[in-house]
Amino acid sequence: MRVLLVDDHALVRQGLRAVLATTDDCTVVGEAATGEEAVDRAAETAPDVVVMDLSMPGEGGVVATARLRTAMPAVRVLVLTTFSDDRRVRDALAAGATGYLLKDAAPEDVVAAVRAAARDETPIDPRVARALLPGAVPRDDGPDLPPRERDVLVRIARGLSNRQIATELGIAERTVKVHVGSLFRRIGVGDRTSAALWARDHGW
Repeated sequence: MRVLLVDDHALVRQGLRAVLATTDDCTVVGEAATGEEAVDRAAETAPDVVVMDLSMPGEGGVVATARLRTAMPAVRVLVLTTFSDDRRVRDALAAGATGYLLKDAAPEDVVAAVRAAARDETPIDPRVARALLPGAVPRDDGPDLPPRERDVLVRIARGLSNRQIATELGIAERTVKVHVGSLFRRIGVGDRTSAALWARDHGW
């Protein structure tokens, strides 16, 4: 997969490049230090995934994410930032970010998140998921979900991939996919980010 790195600190970009260079399926096709540069470089390099910082001089990561998703809908944006507060998480996801990771994540978690974003999954740091879903008790103002779909929804809200959900629940990954499809139809959403936000709004 083709990856564009966007961060105003050259040392961070260098570190990310080194981490991704250890894989056999990730190729860094470009770098940018501002949101404006990110949009231009994405148009030039056609990445599959953009790893996006939020706080940069000039146009920040949220605005750049929205511009990228409008101009290149197939591009997935993985936010990698130091900020875990609820407002920034919501703003980034609303702008179209596919996933949200914190910069103190382990290198292997960064690689896993890039791969998940490329698969159009929603890698979300558990600490960020807790900010979105602050431990509320489920309410009764949504559809009555079967127990297994409830289990899957809780884990989607935590940012787990289908494979990770399968491992936690002790079921086949293809079974998880069936539950995810049924869950999406039942709650009226089309992607994992929307499902996570639905879960938050309904008190999960």
